[in-house]
Amino acid sequence: MLVRFLAPALAGLVLTAAVGPTQAVAQQAMASDSSFIQKAASLGLLQAKLGKLAEEKGSSASVRDFGKRMVADYTKANEELAAGAKQAAYPAPVLLREDRQVYDRLAGTGRASFDQKYMAETVAQYGAAVRLFQQESDKGRVASLKQLATNMLPTVQQHMTLATQTAGAVGADVTAAAGGEVRPAP
Repeated sequence: MLVRFLAPALAGLVLTAAVGPTQAVAQQAMASDSSFIQKAASLGLLQAKLGKLAEEKGSSASVRDFGKRMVADYTKANEELAAGAKQAAYPAPVLLREDRQVYDRLAGTGRASFDQKYMAETVAQYGAAVRLFQQESDKGRVASLKQLATNMLPTVQQHMTLATQTAGAVGADVTAAAGGEVRPAP
């Protein structure tokens, strides 16, 4: 009697053990793709908002022009990211809390120091973005998101180069960008 009762439970445990690791890998891959689209979409929304802010608060023409370009480029990119999220059955893009905090911090920055702080933050953001898009391009499991990352990576890299050049032009210290921490020049 006890054997008849335990046999189905043991069979279930054996089946779970056999299928479990495969499901765990699939769930981890999906989580990675989900994380990519959430972070990439939030970055896109942030860059568009910061670009508008740069157009308004930027002291130098180079920062205002950079902001204008980010608004134009990310208006298009955000449409692609939203379509990619929808196609992969992920929720619509939203601005993540940490990105909202970045925006709020820069929105509260005085005009005199805005250019350096904005460009230093942007270079740091792009350092992380390049790594994010590269990782999804290399290791993504959802084909549509992997392709989206691959297609968008060169543009993100161009933005990183342009941000670094603009930061240098306004005196923002970007030497620590490789470590993920960038501070305005003293």
